[in-house]
Amino acid sequence: MITERTLVLIKPDGVKRGLIGEVISRIETKGYAIVALKMMQADRQLLEQHYAEHAGKTFFEPLVEFMSSGPIVALIAEGNRVIEGFRSLAGATDPTVAAPGTIRGDLARDQGTKVVQNIVHGSDSVESANREIQIFFKDFSIERNT
Repeated sequence: MITERTLVLIKPDGVKRGLIGEVISRIETKGYAIVALKMMQADRQLLEQHYAEHAGKTFFEPLVEFMSSGPIVALIAEGNRVIEGFRSLAGATDPTVAAPGTIRGDLARDQGTKVVQNIVHGSDSVESANREIQIFFKDFSIERNT
């Protein structure tokens, strides 16, 4: 068994639409544990650090603008293969083609905005999860306590 931790963000569109409980319920129903959780207003500095690999791309500014447009919920989920499992639970990035039964397939749609507003973000690798957890939860150990 490979117990991992991943960062999940409920984006401003998910918070604004009152989907925090729905997203958390789906994570917990899947069998993952929520080990840290906070609601916050992300500032530009934090978002630039989080999205550093996208700096200079055409969608970077609209993405930072969207992610700072309202509160977000940051959480750490833990479980066996949670990174892969949450990304499957989230569904395809484009909500129009995301499969029914996924968070994005059931809850998001193309809003016609400059960047895709698709309810959630999930880390895409162990390395990304470790880096992202340290950005949003500076005092939280990335190592699982056994």
